[in-house]
Amino acid sequence: MDKSSILTLLAAVQRGETTPEAAIGRLADLPFEDIGHTRIDHHRSLRTGLPEVVYAAGKTPRQVVEIFTHMAAAGTAVLATRASTETAAAVLDAMPASVHNEIARTITHGSLELHTEGPRPCIAVLCAGTSDLPVAEEAAITAEHFGVRVIRLYDVGVAGLHRLLAVRDQLAEADCIIVCAGMEGALPSVVGGLAGVPVIAVPTSVGYGASFGGAAALLGMLNSCSPNVSVVNIDNGFGAAYSATLIARSAHKREY
Repeated sequence: MDKSSILTLLAAVQRGETTPEAAIGRLADLPFEDIGHTRIDHHRSLRTGLPEVVYAAGKTPRQVVEIFTHMAAAGTAVLATRASTETAAAVLDAMPASVHNEIARTITHGSLELHTEGPRPCIAVLCAGTSDLPVAEEAAITAEHFGVRVIRLYDVGVAGLHRLLAVRDQLAEADCIIVCAGMEGALPSVVGGLAGVPVIAVPTSVGYGASFGGAAALLGMLNSCSPNVSVVNIDNGFGAAYSATLIARSAHKREY
């Protein structure tokens, strides 16, 4: 339950459309709801402006379904990351309106909306190569779920720098840029030198043996010569999108 849904509930009480007792029932599970295997943090949206997100890896399909249904019943837009095909099928069977993105390994139900006028905060998500798409799409789907406009600019790695230079106008639209790259991880430094906004670098585990599962890209990004580049963990598209969303929202001084 986020700030908007609580204000809507209170307004309904004020208009006499619902009783105070019914409203108390709706609010009874704040700040969290214990469903046995999980304590769902319904209060998180009120504290941080963004709802709790389900990390599906390591959870059974049944557990994810139960978390999804309880969060949706509370009026929360629900996102699960790192969901297997089996888990996605179970959620879709229980909640057909949900959406599974197989590349990003995400499941979404609803999305946040910006309740103010004006242009939406914008994030550009770049990836160096097509092999980085799973991480880039996890970032893009997460940001879109949080109500941010996303510009996808894929396969623009430094091996063909003209591809990146061809999209400079689109980069200029973004309040924050996420750059996903494996191999030597050079792309964020180049983007950082072209853009006047924060760049969040995401090292991916793409590459041959000496890439060490993304460690080479991680170290390269941590040693970036572009001072506007910050780095998240290997393959952490979700974490990049969460931080980028907060940055983009701050740039517009908008509230969800």
